[in-house]
Amino acid sequence: MSNSYRFVQWNPHKRFYDTVMVSAIVAYLALFVGLGSLLFRGDAAISPPILIMRALGTCAIIMLHIVLAIGPLSRLDRRFAPLLYNRRHLGVTTFLVALLHALAAIGFYGAFGVDNPFTAILARYASSSLLSISGFPFELLGLIALLILFVMAATSHDFWLANLGARAWKWIHMLVYLAYALLVLHVALGALQSERSVVYPALLAIGVATVGTLHLIAGRRELDKDARAIQFPSPAESPPEWIDIGSVDEIRPDRAKVVCLKGRERIAVFRHNNAISAVSNVCAHQGGPLGEGKVVNGCITCPWHGYQYLPASGQSPPPFTEKIPTYQVRVNGRRILINPQALPPGTPVEPARFDHHPPAAQAEEPGNG
Repeated sequence: MSNSYRFVQWNPHKRFYDTVMVSAIVAYLALFVGLGSLLFRGDAAISPPILIMRALGTCAIIMLHIVLAIGPLSRLDRRFAPLLYNRRHLGVTTFLVALLHALAAIGFYGAFGVDNPFTAILARYASSSLLSISGFPFELLGLIALLILFVMAATSHDFWLANLGARAWKWIHMLVYLAYALLVLHVALGALQSERSVVYPALLAIGVATVGTLHLIAGRRELDKDARAIQFPSPAESPPEWIDIGSVDEIRPDRAKVVCLKGRERIAVFRHNNAISAVSNVCAHQGGPLGEGKVVNGCITCPWHGYQYLPASGQSPPPFTEKIPTYQVRVNGRRILINPQALPPGTPVEPARFDHHPPAAQAEEPGNG
């Protein structure tokens, strides 16, 4: 969180995650180079520098696919949330692997002349044609994508998030989709032009289709939620003071129900210790969906990066200083009533308490929450 800045924000979970991630990368590279050396021999042999270059390149593009798939997967299934929590470490590592691939390519293709290797690579563009698929300067696409990944990796720390502001920081990191498109073209117009097998183009197409489909499904799900949003009266009328948003039995303990209000921010209504509290669904860190998180050690915990807030006040526990808007709530029998007017961030609101075991006549069938 934002109390102090550390170069790498490690904790036991991130250390375990990073250990698994690095081990998987090393294993993939070793397997790629080892199998390549065994399968391609004699006249079809591939030199070790080329194998290493291809291993790094394929590893980077696979990692970028995983980075882009984690977001929609976590929206569709909460079990993927731990991956989202650690996604920035994966993104920075993706840049480092891509950088090693670029250095290997520049060193191999540009280091045998008298010119600077980078200059030798760029000099090829003079004879390249933008209108020819086989002669297109695909290296330029990879370079632009690498620069975008560098900017994202360099600004991944919360220091930049705090100083750039959440909105500007988010726009910068949305450039990952441009980098992804450039890298797909980089591969399609580069390495795949010399491949006779349909396996590699098919794998790339499957990857693109998977990422695109996951984003479309997750986006459609959010649109469906907005379509079911609670409608307010016309602008000439005052909004209702209290809105019935359902039963306490629809919410699992330490979880939330997300309430969609037409034209307003979503509200996360949490059930904790036989009480109901309501806060903004938008985390003050990166706009994460708080309602998809849970209450951990008495604090609402964002599923994206673990930022925490006290349910009764919307304030982060000391010494942290983040605050989010809160809402007044009541419980009438088993029904939850909420005042749709947001209170200033960090405003304390007494949680609305209810009986843990309702009378049999009032008991309702629990929903999904």
